[in-house]
Amino acid sequence: MKYSLGFRLWHWLNALVIVALLGTVFLRKTFLSWRTNSELLMSKLHEMGIDITAAQAKVLAQIIRDGMWQWHIIFGYALAFLVLYRIYLFFNDKSEKEAFSSLTLHKKGVQSLYYVFYATLIFMSVSGLVIHFYELLNLTKEMAHDIAEIHESVFNFIMVFVPIHIAGVIIAENRDEKGLVSTMINGRRA
Repeated sequence: MKYSLGFRLWHWLNALVIVALLGTVFLRKTFLSWRTNSELLMSKLHEMGIDITAAQAKVLAQIIRDGMWQWHIIFGYALAFLVLYRIYLFFNDKSEKEAFSSLTLHKKGVQSLYYVFYATLIFMSVSGLVIHFYELLNLTKEMAHDIAEIHESVFNFIMVFVPIHIAGVIIAENRDEKGLVSTMINGRRA
């Protein structure tokens, strides 16, 4: 097995972008959650003798996280570009890989999981862009919200896939596929 420089660059850039996207979602759901922070703002401001409504606290909490969420959008654009580049590589890459028909049943399963992963990345990119540009696409806010709900649900597959992928690589590297990691770094097995 031999991977082209273009494929290896795609792999590592894609990994960085996905980890960054996971990080922004983690921050949004935890430390920068508007629900938690709006309650905290209301409580702390009340202690200072300033009372605000729940709606006002929500606006303030969302403003606090907006800067971080802009990074999610930027990384989303990067993911969309990387998805397009991966589609290009699918048709034009010069990496040397085993034919699907010659793979063991286990490796066919792994390869099929990668195809599901690629389809998920395509969906996440397209749905993210639709959510971001819903007004330009003449979609209602409710429709954009519905798409966002699906976008967030499908995201769970990526959250499961990433640790399984890393664990699978570690197991394969230490069992029957020595040099797997070096192949993805320098293009061929060491």
